[in-house]
Amino acid sequence: MGQTKQFEDMEVWQAAKQVVIEVYRLTRDGALAKDYGFKDQLQRAAVSIMANIAEGYERGGNRELMQFLHIAKGSAAETRSLVHVAKDLGYLSEQQRSAMLECLISIGRQLGGFIRYLEKGPTPTSPTSAS
Repeated sequence: MGQTKQFEDMEVWQAAKQVVIEVYRLTRDGALAKDYGFKDQLQRAAVSIMANIAEGYERGGNRELMQFLHIAKGSAAETRSLVHVAKDLGYLSEQQRSAMLECLISIGRQLGGFIRYLEKGPTPTSPTSAS
């Protein structure tokens, strides 16, 4: 694990950002674009992953960082759940579903590893990303 100077350097934040971009791309057109409540919830859940990683990092302490990483991990699970439903409703192809789930599962693993690392007590001034 390497040291990071800002949340944008974190591999897990970069992956979460890519998920947000893909969710917005997928919700731009078609039937999913017209299911406003579902589309909005999917977008909010995806954005929450990325935003909570950033917010936790900027809080400056490991305890708060871990709290926000747990929230981000929960949001990744929420997004995964919504992706399953989107596929079942015919909003996503199997290929789109599989690609999204692969990314979200990887993010969840990275966040879990990062949380375990922080629980072991690194210095509060050097948060790092888990691979």
